[in-house]
Amino acid sequence: MADRKPLILDADGTFLRTDMLVESFWAGLGNAPFKTLGAVFRNYRAPARLKAALFEIAPIRTDLLPINGEIAAIAQGARDEGREVILASASDARLVEALADAHGMDGWMGSTPDHNLKGASKAAALNEYYGKGGYIYAGDSRADMPVWQDASHAVVVGRAGGAAQKLQSVGKGVTQIKSGWRIADLVRAIRPHQWVKNVLLFLPAIAAHQFNIETLWLVLMGIAAFSAAASSIYVVNDLLDLEADRLHPKKCRRPFASGAVPLGVGMASAIALGLAAVIGGACLGPGFLTILVVYMTLSLAYSLRLKRMRWIDIFTLATLYTLRVVAGAEASGVETSIYMLIFIFPIFVTLGCVKRLTELTLATSDERLPGRGYGRPDRPDLLNVASLGMVGALVIFFLYSLSAQALELYPSRWLLWVALVPIAMWLFRMVRLGWQGKQDYDPIVFALRDKQGLGLLMITLALMFYAAGLLEQWLGL
Repeated sequence: MADRKPLILDADGTFLRTDMLVESFWAGLGNAPFKTLGAVFRNYRAPARLKAALFEIAPIRTDLLPINGEIAAIAQGARDEGREVILASASDARLVEALADAHGMDGWMGSTPDHNLKGASKAAALNEYYGKGGYIYAGDSRADMPVWQDASHAVVVGRAGGAAQKLQSVGKGVTQIKSGWRIADLVRAIRPHQWVKNVLLFLPAIAAHQFNIETLWLVLMGIAAFSAAASSIYVVNDLLDLEADRLHPKKCRRPFASGAVPLGVGMASAIALGLAAVIGGACLGPGFLTILVVYMTLSLAYSLRLKRMRWIDIFTLATLYTLRVVAGAEASGVETSIYMLIFIFPIFVTLGCVKRLTELTLATSDERLPGRGYGRPDRPDLLNVASLGMVGALVIFFLYSLSAQALELYPSRWLLWVALVPIAMWLFRMVRLGWQGKQDYDPIVFALRDKQGLGLLMITLALMFYAAGLLEQWLGL
């Protein structure tokens, strides 16, 4: 590449580690889902009009899009040599212009509603402006073959359907840039560490003292289905939150936001995980499948809209946690006590408040969090609601200890009253750490890693098992 000819860069997958059409689609889904789906349905056979329609629905922040470091270095080298660097992309011209301006390009070309600048069309436009053989072109797709054939030199990013080998076979000068993604990054995107939250499915069996292999197996099957469902929704949530994640000091490193994993791979994995969850749920019967579908639907609604609504988001989170407990009862065939559901819901409301308190405490300004309905001034209100949830849970637990069911399951009922102490200490600890910003962004995950908190929970379980006579039965105590 020693000549002085201008360097023409494709945008999607070449200069960028993402695709602006897919970015626009997910931004549109997050802002106006029905309008976005309508635009796709009307224009799926007219890519140029689709790109323009999506731009009108939700213009994306091109300055936040992840770039390919190697291509950016080549572009800088061309500038240092005094050569022009031009963006030529099939994306909507307004996005290409914004991207070119954000990175100091010398010019740009893009698609209009009536003209899709791709493949032969892009080659014709470049040939008309620079002359055949009058430019160097960098691209990443088999669709770029007509442009590479007319360029003086080809920069091929990734495999591009074996384009580099084909071009070299006809004597074209080629520079190949490696590109791809790692399975490890996709695994990180589906967040397997979050699956620990599905131990909540064990609660009904534990509360009913059902400890046998059959119950264990059924609950584990339920956990597997919920884990696949949760991972599917996590991927969807990340795709909807691309811009907000890129503005976040830590979440900007997430696989999709950083460009480590292509958005198309994320979409395919979300579909595959969702199907796996439904198939697994169907194996456990229609009741469990119904709960699973409700969970997935509510989770999707949360990702699309509810998480942006003050207080509704917290109660939705509490409902999603509670559905796990209901699913555990359905999977194992254990009857769920209404007291249990009434007891755990305010606990989950408290933990939802703790999640937001943590985010706000770690925020760097008083502005509302990106994609959320809260700012730092809301911390006192969240603390008050968390405290109400904590007190409500303790009162309900005490009332449960007076019930006929508690008397039947726990002969030494007074030990349930003693168990209120470690429960209160655990809840207070969770709220305090959230207020101080010393929590994980997910309080359930934090709780299952917090040694002091786990100690308090183990003391609670030990007291309840002793009150039920189980420790005497198991250990002779």
